[in-house]
Order: sequence, then C-alpha cells, then structure tokens
Amino acid sequence: MSTAPGGGRTGSDRGLLVAGKAVPRGRFPHVRRAGDFLFVSGTSSRRPDNSFEGVEVDELGTTRLDIRAQTRAVIRNIDDILRAAGSSLADVVEITAFLVDMNDFGGYNEVYAEFFDEDGPARTTVAVHQLPHPHLRVEIKAIAHAPADRPPLEA
Repeated sequence: MSTAPGGGRTGSDRGLLVAGKAVPRGRFPHVRRAGDFLFVSGTSSRRPDNSFEGVEVDELGTTRLDIRAQTRAVIRNIDDILRAAGSSLADVVEITAFLVDMNDFGGYNEVYAEFFDEDGPARTTVAVHQLPHPHLRVEIKAIAHAPADRPPLEA
C-alpha cells in the first residue's frame, strides 16, 4: 500500500485507513476501492480518542444516548472517509443502516434527511440486537460510485 493524502494508506483496488479517524476495531479498512466503487466499512460515531458523539454520562453515571447526534456524526464520518478516498456523500449510491432500537427510527430518519433526499442513495435500515459498544445506537455502511480516473475533489 502507498500513502494517501492525509496520511492514509491506499492503492488501486486496495483498502484505506484514514488518518485522524477512529482506528477500526479489527483488521479491516475504513474504505476499500473496487474498480469505480468505494465500499465504506460500517461506521459509528466513535471519535479518534474512542469517545462517542451523542453520548453523555452525568456525575451519577446515568447515560443519555442521542440518536440524532450519533446519526449526524456517523454520516459526517462517512463523508470524511469518502473525501480521503477522493469522493463525497454526493457519490453514495447505497446506504445500509443498523439501528439497535427501531424506536430511534424517527430521529435517525430526521437527521438522514439533512444529508439525503429522494434523489439520494438507495437505503436499507434494519434492527440489530447490538453493536460493538453498548453506547452505540447506529452504524452505517455505504457504497459510492467514484470513477478512479476522475479529477480530485476541490477542498
């Protein structure tokens, strides 16, 4: 693998680890190119310091989990990952979202609509028993169509 802008590792049809993002909790890339497609691994609201956006714990240990803040952070993380690979949310053609509780669907859907509309990606949303950390309410993976030979994005 070679070094990508921003310090990530990449190559033709290879995986990319994006500098400045939370390190994956396993041996897999943030994103992998296959021809003209980018496949973004399941992404959460986890920050590089391993804390989570949308999680508040008070002095008594009571935890408040905010699906809106988590969804917004997940989509922004996906955008950052895509930009490191020379793409953006505008190129996303499919989204798969995993919710721990379908009672969070309304808040998740509300924030999703801040980024995408009916002209956006195809989407599947499913309920799962749990995600890799008990504070996580949502994880999203994405596929983007991003021809490898197009000019780089402007900053």
